[in-house]
This record gives sequence, structure tokens and C-alpha cells, in this order.
Amino acid sequence: MRETGPFILAFLVGILLGAVFFGGLWWTIRKALPSNLAGVWFAGSFLVRTAIALAGFYLAGQGDWRRMVCSVAGFLTARLLVVRLTRTIRLEAPLECS
Repeated sequence: MRETGPFILAFLVGILLGAVFFGGLWWTIRKALPSNLAGVWFAGSFLVRTAIALAGFYLAGQGDWRRMVCSVAGFLTARLLVVRLTRTIRLEAPLECS
């Protein structure tokens, strides 16, 4: 069990990073589309989300490719969860653009 602990932690960090990245993307889309400065919203959000994800992968991986794979797997798992959650929210409260 001692050998799997760091890999489980890396997976959980990946889930957190994915939730922040893809949840932030969903939030940005909802805020930027009605805005007059949509390009600034998207560019700024992309830079912040990418910096957080890269820093998180660097810290979670700690120079071990196996930890990096676990964190990326968690990241992709979070993507599936965020897509499923936002699809449910979208059906309940559609985004209105004018």
C-alpha cells in the first residue's frame, strides 16, 4: 500500500486540476459570450488555467513519469465529470445570447 499512495495522490491532484481547468473554461464561456471583451476573457482565462494546470502537473509528477501519467488520468477523468455536470446544468438553465 505504501507504493500506491503517491500515485493515488497524483490521480486526485489531477482530478482537482481538471476540475479547475474545465470548470474554469465553462465559467469563462458563460461570462465571456455576453461580454463586449470576449477575446480578453478567453485569452486571460486560457493563460491562468494553463499556468495552474502546468504548475500542478509539475508538482504532482515530482519527476516521476508514473505520477505524471496518474495526474493526467485524473485530469481527463475530471473532464468527463465536468462535461457531464455542465450538460445537466445546460438542460436545466439554457444560456441566452442576444
